[in-house]
Amino acid sequence: MSSSDGGSNRNRLLFLGTGAAWRTPELGCPCRICSTMRAKGEKRTRTALWFDGPAGILIDCGPDILDQLETHNLGPPDVILLTHEHGDHYLGLDELEAFRRRVPRGRFSPLPIYATPETWAAVEIRFGYLVGKLLEKRLALPGQPLPGLEPWGLTITPFKTDHGPTAAGSIGYVIRHPSPNGSKTLVYTSDFKDVPEEPNFLFQPDVLAAQAHWFNEPVLNRPNHMSFQRLLEFVGRWQPREHVYLVHLSDGDLCPGESDQAYLKKVPAANPLKNPATTGRPWPIPRCQSEWQERAEAVFAARGLTVPVTVAHDGLAVEL
Repeated sequence: MSSSDGGSNRNRLLFLGTGAAWRTPELGCPCRICSTMRAKGEKRTRTALWFDGPAGILIDCGPDILDQLETHNLGPPDVILLTHEHGDHYLGLDELEAFRRRVPRGRFSPLPIYATPETWAAVEIRFGYLVGKLLEKRLALPGQPLPGLEPWGLTITPFKTDHGPTAAGSIGYVIRHPSPNGSKTLVYTSDFKDVPEEPNFLFQPDVLAAQAHWFNEPVLNRPNHMSFQRLLEFVGRWQPREHVYLVHLSDGDLCPGESDQAYLKKVPAANPLKNPATTGRPWPIPRCQSEWQERAEAVFAARGLTVPVTVAHDGLAVEL
């Protein structure tokens, strides 16, 4: 049984984690982003989402999943969606074994889990022993609605994303779910640097939850992630109607006074976002939640994007 409340029309999106592969602040890191967050008591665990509606859906299952599920008192999900084969998105699967171990022998039904064939090839090397007893293997094929979700009135369609050569199975998901006034659509990109093809179902979603790994696009995008700066192009083109949520924020932006030679993870901006209200000077790099929120709203306004934007934080719950 999931946290879903059965016959209710409530649809809720819970951001279990909103950080990058190494969390923030990173262990012992003295950079300006990590030190600012540490001083404010902020942290971002690895990005994972929980859709709570007709079914409880866990999107990705990273190394922080035990604490994330315990924090919100969540039971086993009805469905699991994996976006790709990087460890920060699936290495917590073994923690879900607790749901099987706590019920009488023979009473547990394996959890349906969807991923692309490429992602399954990596997952089964590490967690093949879970398939059949804890997990029920199902395939997610880009452009094809996932089978088996009809009892919940959900339509979930994967779409292909480009997250570089080490994540050949990378996909995002479009979740069409019932609401009191008809159906609504949530687009979740997960990690990506581009979308090879943009099918019609990506345009004008009700809600877009998307990666913003950096504030500015770096001169060298080695990990193949999406920056907030480049994401503005997708927001302008896809035109989400109700809200944009930013996730998977990192500490990779180079702050003034820092040297990219001092930190391997820091990369200078190629052409930083500039504030038209200050005669074209670059926007200050956000170092914490409040600065990210203020900058995101200001940049959206400066770009003429009228859709509300929220920088998600761990534990943020929103009604859809």
